Amino acid sequence: MSTAAATDNAQQGEKQKPLGGRFVGATANYLDERTSLSGLVKELGRKVFPDHWSFMLGEIALWSFVVVLISGTYLTFFFQASMVETHYTGAYPLMRGIEMSAAMESTLRISFDIRGGLLVRQIHHWAALVFVAGIGVHMLRVFFTGAFRKPRELNWVIGFVLFVLAMAEGFTGYSLPDDLLSGNGLRIIDGMIKGIPLIGTWTSYLLFGGEFPGTDIVGRLYTLHILILPLLVIALIAVHLLLMIINKHTQFAGPGRTNDNVVGYPMMPVYMSKMGGFFFIVFGAIVLMASLVQINPIWNYGPYDPSPVSAGTQPDWYIGFADGMLRLAPSNWDIQLGNYTLSMGILAPLLIIVVFLVAVFFYPFIEAWVTGDKREHHIAQRPRNAATRTAIGAAGVVMYAVMWAAASSDIIATHFRLTMEGIIHFLQVSLFVAPVVVYFITKRVCIALQKKDREIVLHGFESGRIVRLPGGEYREVHKPVDEYERWKLVAEETYEPLVVRPDDNGRIGFGQNLRASISRWFFEDRLAPVTETEYRAALEHQQHALHEYGDPNHDELESGHDKH
Repeated sequence: MSTAAATDNAQQGEKQKPLGGRFVGATANYLDERTSLSGLVKELGRKVFPDHWSFMLGEIALWSFVVVLISGTYLTFFFQASMVETHYTGAYPLMRGIEMSAAMESTLRISFDIRGGLLVRQIHHWAALVFVAGIGVHMLRVFFTGAFRKPRELNWVIGFVLFVLAMAEGFTGYSLPDDLLSGNGLRIIDGMIKGIPLIGTWTSYLLFGGEFPGTDIVGRLYTLHILILPLLVIALIAVHLLLMIINKHTQFAGPGRTNDNVVGYPMMPVYMSKMGGFFFIVFGAIVLMASLVQINPIWNYGPYDPSPVSAGTQPDWYIGFADGMLRLAPSNWDIQLGNYTLSMGILAPLLIIVVFLVAVFFYPFIEAWVTGDKREHHIAQRPRNAATRTAIGAAGVVMYAVMWAAASSDIIATHFRLTMEGIIHFLQVSLFVAPVVVYFITKRVCIALQKKDREIVLHGFESGRIVRLPGGEYREVHKPVDEYERWKLVAEETYEPLVVRPDDNGRIGFGQNLRASISRWFFEDRLAPVTETEYRAALEHQQHALHEYGDPNHDELESGHDKH
């Protein structure tokens, strides 16, 4: 073939390419020649991630945040973050002529005058709730499976900060309409700030621009809500995902899965397709909730007025634990120190909440210090195999639930026709007793499940087939554990309490004794994993029993063929 013919064929092939293909190819080449993106895309596309349904919990939080950004951007075109007084003249007849702030008036206009405004507003609110809930359940999954251990401690810290920022983002948005409900919530925050000794009053004046409610708080919250907090959340999400790629994603135990590899599917095209589809599922679910379930009907509450305080109102669920702690604090619990009054009804709940949050924040480092474990962990634990940690987590969840329930103490009293005092006293006792009870119950259940797993590995599953031996003895034939199942049932990691060793001067310090004592408590009830020798001996015994008494699976297959 001549050169001219080859050139003509090449030109004819180029002409046959669709316009979109030529455009995409030219664009890709242009960008790659100037940015060298192909290497990054290739490396990221070949990145392998494990597959498990619980890993989707973090994606729920991620995609709901995307929905928050999309819907929030739409709302910013119509919302007026101003506390200037005006009168409502919109489409809702029951509110016409009532004096209110421009923020409240614009929110009503979004709800009743802007086409699709109420739907978008409810999508925004429901997406925010799902965002916080998604982070919460994702953190619980990480905690109970030990996925926060080395080298992922920093990612746990970032995730916790994201949870706090998400709560702050939700609260600032919840307070923007300047209605009665959000105004009462801000008043509670103002009271908590003023209860702080020495700096409380000054901090309140700085925040509200004068005496509550002032004229600046909505504008300041708006700046936080649409600018500062979202930028922080986006930055931390980017760092969170980057660290996940660098440190690898944890995977559950299974055949061929070790701390040195990842068994799963590549990012492209498998997970890109899954993530794209899952985004639309999350988006659709949020839109469905927003379409069918009403949330935050501010027209029922009216504009903020400090005189009426309505009963039966609660903040959004993620702030409920703070409101509940305030309700659980004893009344008239003040301490007089000279010219100062310590409002312990505010300071004690704040102290408990701060201690609770700080313990969650530093837990990976606390557990590493207690256990002395400096190994890298890429295999997620079954919660039952870390009995003490699982018990601690269950106790923390119950403590959070008691705080949460206290925020609805008035609703509980009216619906179940109980006294308010009785409910508060019950929850006050439960706040300290329930976590302890749940801790011990959870730990015993985990250890019992470990024993059951050990028995199954060594003796197999109960088959229900009974054989009679020549001596008259009856014995059940057990089915051996499948090799794939054994990977899930056997805990490979071993832990023991730390041994106290004297320093160079032959002394054992208080810190070492404390660490050793906590370590003994952490590992006092534990089961040693099944060793390879024990498993091989049990397997030989099972094979011998199956050879002597018959294989239940083989007998079942034969009986099935006989029936046919």
